[in-house]
This record gives sequence, C-alpha cells and structure tokens, in this order.
Amino acid sequence: MNVSPTSHLAKTLLLVIACSVGPSAQAQNYQPSQSQSPYSGLPTQSANSAATLQPMLSQIDASAQQAALDLAKLRIEKWKADSNSKQQAQSNADSLQRNLTNALPGMTSAVRAAPQSLAPAFKLYRNLSALYDVLTGLAESAGAFGPQQDFDSLKQQTEAFDNYRRSLGDYLESLTAQRDSELARARAQQQAPAVVPKKVISDEDTPPPTTKKKTAKKRTTPPSQ
Repeated sequence: MNVSPTSHLAKTLLLVIACSVGPSAQAQNYQPSQSQSPYSGLPTQSANSAATLQPMLSQIDASAQQAALDLAKLRIEKWKADSNSKQQAQSNADSLQRNLTNALPGMTSAVRAAPQSLAPAFKLYRNLSALYDVLTGLAESAGAFGPQQDFDSLKQQTEAFDNYRRSLGDYLESLTAQRDSELARARAQQQAPAVVPKKVISDEDTPPPTTKKKTAKKRTTPPSQ
C-alpha cells in the first residue's frame, strides 16, 4: 500500500518550514529543565491569565526538546512503505525538528516576555497548530508502516501539542475579549459630551456697589453791565 501526502499536509509543511527560520540565538541559549516530565500536567483548562500561561510555556519548551529527540530516533528508512512515501515522511520529520529546535523556543520566549501582547501569542498559536497537523500525519504513517514504538512516541507528542494549542487558543480568546472591552470603554469616553461645571458665585465674592460722587455744578456769574 502506498502513502501519498495530502494537499493539506503539504500546505501545513510549508508553514512549518517557513516558521523554522527563527531566532537561532534564543534557541541556543534555551536550556529546559531536565527534572520536569515533558508530558506531565498538560493544561486542560483555559489559560486565561499570565499566571497559568507561564507554566504552559515551560511545558511547551520541554515537550519540544523531547519531541525533537524522539524524531531523531525514528528509523523511517525501515518502514514498510515505498521509497517516495518514506522520503516524504523523512522530509516532514526533518522540518519538524528544525521548527522544534530553532523556531519554537524563540516564539515561547517572545510570549513569555510580553504575555499581554496579542501578536506573539497568535504567532505561537499558528505554529503549534502547524506542528500538530504535521505530527498527526507523521503519526498516522508510523502507525500504518512503522514499528509500534515509533507510533506510540509520535502519538504522545501529537496529544501534547493538541492540548497546548487548545489552551493557548482559550488564552487568546480571553485576551481578545479583554482588549475589546477596553476599546469599548475608551470609545464610550470619547463619545460622552463634556460637562462644563457651573460657576457658583457667593455673596462674599460679589463686589460692593460703587457710589458715584455728585459733583457740584460750577455757577457762572453773569457779566457786569
């Protein structure tokens, strides 16, 4: 049986390759915690605050490192598939590794530095969705033509990144609603008419009436005859 990549998978792969040109310096400086299990404590509720977002970003980094290691252990050349299908699967695996090691750590760092900014969070969400799509296709191929251990590791990674993208999507929805509310309040304040306060004058502030002095008319004496 031959495996041919679908058009959807091919388009998603292009997105992954485009995202892989990321800040490599940040990826090199990243050192994930070795004591944390990459698949433990996956977020299942809405990440609606920065306090819940930060632990998820650490889990994404740990999962990315583990996923890259698992992809490197795949022996796709031994899968029971034709050469073209194996070549396509290997290309997908290489693209995933570049994304996980080069692009993704920089994206999580950007969100960690500005958790209330929509742009870096949305960029990370798009990348997680692309990773999930390609991982799903690769896991299906491993289940059909590869050993059970390859399928199990890829399935575990797929479930992890599915949880991450869902939680980040919830966080983006909450953050967008907050921004809309702030914008609505700002517009309402701009449209409200300005109220001019009335000036109250007390009796103490009223100056006393001025009295005009009567000037006596100068009498003119008639000329003598």
